Amino acid sequence: MAGEKTVDTTGLLGWIDRRFPLSVMVKEHMSEYYAPKNFNFWYFFGSLAMLVLAIQIVTGIFLVMNYKPDAKLAFESVEYIMREVPWGWLIRYMHSTGASMFFVVVYLHMLRGLFYGSYRKPRELVWIFGVAIFLCLMAEAFFGYLLPWGQMSYWGAQVIVNLFSAIPFIGPDLAIWIRGDYVVSDATLNRFFAFHVIAIPLVLIGLVVAHIIALHEVGSNNPDGVEIKQGPKDRYGRPVDGIPFHPYYTVHDIMGVAGFLIVFAAIIFFAPEMGGYFLEYNNFIPADPLKTPPHIAPVWYFTPFYSMLRATTSDFTVVLTVFAVIGAIALFIKGNLRGIWRLAVPVILLVIAFLLQVIDAKFWGVVAMGGAVVILFFLPWLDHSPVKSIRYRPTWHKYLYAIFIVNFLMLGFLGTQPPNPTFNMLSQIGTVIYLGFFLLMPVWSRLGRFKPVPERITFHAH
Repeated sequence: MAGEKTVDTTGLLGWIDRRFPLSVMVKEHMSEYYAPKNFNFWYFFGSLAMLVLAIQIVTGIFLVMNYKPDAKLAFESVEYIMREVPWGWLIRYMHSTGASMFFVVVYLHMLRGLFYGSYRKPRELVWIFGVAIFLCLMAEAFFGYLLPWGQMSYWGAQVIVNLFSAIPFIGPDLAIWIRGDYVVSDATLNRFFAFHVIAIPLVLIGLVVAHIIALHEVGSNNPDGVEIKQGPKDRYGRPVDGIPFHPYYTVHDIMGVAGFLIVFAAIIFFAPEMGGYFLEYNNFIPADPLKTPPHIAPVWYFTPFYSMLRATTSDFTVVLTVFAVIGAIALFIKGNLRGIWRLAVPVILLVIAFLLQVIDAKFWGVVAMGGAVVILFFLPWLDHSPVKSIRYRPTWHKYLYAIFIVNFLMLGFLGTQPPNPTFNMLSQIGTVIYLGFFLLMPVWSRLGRFKPVPERITFHAH
């Protein structure tokens, strides 16, 4: 019968298939999952993210075997792993390098989604799961950062947790609840260890599974943004513009894995600290609650958002207040809003302007830092472009994406530097550019002359 799922009924595989749908799952998600045949370099990073996740889980298990989540023993246990445990130094460096490479891969994976409109209909849920994975990774990295119990680990956790105290009314109590004490202490280390090793990995694995299931339900996007499921099909009902994921893209991804592992091994064996960006030099000093480092900064993958936090000063909130008031007046007088929105949006802007002056700037820094990530969830509804892929958008759209990327890298660099007036001003400009890119997307994304999208994907063998 058509559509009937057949399984092997002989041998070991048959025995398994009669009790667990192994062959059916392999067919649905590998050999009979048809992906667009024009995948390029940018499509390596999804499988590489899976690889790094596996590396982090395996190396984490081996590290936990010798790590002591105790404020008096944590730093010494890490030193013991590095110096006494056979191959312990390699496992530790694989884990620390893997953390940074995880974010390199995920940032590039998200950038590809931004380029090719992989968040657009029907992949909204795929994107939402992906951003949730990104949030989990940030939490996992933050909780794990405290575990070596070095100077930067200790003081970085102290600074970040103190940010929660800026939340009106509940902030101070919330910060104490997160720490489990009035300062970062043994109680903090224990609960961070529990979150890093058990709680967040379970959520992360569940989100990864949901991300893949949602992706395979709607099908993969491609550089042209053409839906192959809606295109022509052969007599067996298979997309003409698609090829089986296995063996074609498994071989394709193996090539990407080989290149990645060469870079990964080179960093581990020749530059595991990466000039202090992957492992800060202050973190090779035991945590000392009585001695504050001269410059406290998070690891590089947090620094763009840390720059936005530092940029939000009282002077900056005054500038934002002026913009909010001008925007409210302009929208009310000459805006294209109709009905209740003609009055509601200006009123909301005026309320925001009022709150900007009433509530401490530190709180708005936390809002800017958190909002810079949360706004990604709404990307499918912010982009109003008639086409998905950057290939068929106006040329000046590409310049906007380039400015966004350079700006993000600039914010990342500024977050690693000691604060000064010039860097602070650049951070403020960068924050406005980052948030403006997304908040103004409903306007600029529909402007310009768009190229016609082909009915079928464009593919050139290489």
